[in-house]
Amino acid sequence: MPGEGSAERGRAPTVVEWPPVTEPALDGAPAGPALSRLVLVGLAGGLLSGTFGVGGGIVMVPLLLLVARLEDRRAAATSLAAIVPASLAGVVTYAVRGDVAVGVAVVVALGAMAGSTIGTRILRRVRVDVFRWLLAALLVAAAVQLFVSLPERDGSIALTWALAPALLALGLVTGILSGLFGIGGGIVIVPVLIAVFGASDLVAKGTSLLVIIPTAITGTVANARGGMVDVRSGLAVGVAAAVASALGASLAGLLSPRLSNVLFGVLLIAFAGQMVQRALRGRRR
Repeated sequence: MPGEGSAERGRAPTVVEWPPVTEPALDGAPAGPALSRLVLVGLAGGLLSGTFGVGGGIVMVPLLLLVARLEDRRAAATSLAAIVPASLAGVVTYAVRGDVAVGVAVVVALGAMAGSTIGTRILRRVRVDVFRWLLAALLVAAAVQLFVSLPERDGSIALTWALAPALLALGLVTGILSGLFGIGGGIVIVPVLIAVFGASDLVAKGTSLLVIIPTAITGTVANARGGMVDVRSGLAVGVAAAVASALGASLAGLLSPRLSNVLFGVLLIAFAGQMVQRALRGRRR
């Protein structure tokens, strides 16, 4: 009709922004991080999870802070939830190759589940600036352990009554760190299994991922009861991390033990520097 053409010419063109910055809010709720950002966080964390035998939280927590811009404690709790599918996907790949010490993992996991509950309780009470400094210190300590350890591919570890108390203690410390920082604890388990118990780097990584699964579940349940988990973000990050973790576990065998440790240590120090910068910036406000 004659009026329709002129009406269409008078309309302003529709502009679609890409990538979107946030997802649309529903029923007046605040908008959350964009799905694209969450997927990128999951892919990065999952790839490192499978490659280095960690839950991925050591990378996902800083990324959720810096990229998705979640609040510190919510980022830690959400990361811990996403670690569950990432670790499960990675451990399957290691288990197929026979690089998982199941008995050792069970003992360490018993201590870790108890420690995870302790860590989540501490998390509810710690100040944000303290959280940043503690996370930075943990990252640097993990990097130092990776630089000085000398893993061997033919090393093995067997569960004995003499080793059980030490493995339980390792699990307890790991669980506390898991609940407090939203990480799986692999940054502690892997270096200790290599340097103290003589495991090969691949066995240490595969065993670590198996320990991380029940540890992360325990901590996530406690966090969910406290209302600290961003469920939407956790699901998006977790699914992406699971896909990338399986790929990372396959790549782990292609890296030499020394190169693997050095690369991950450098990455940890870089993220520690960013956490220190944020802590100093917050102090000036």
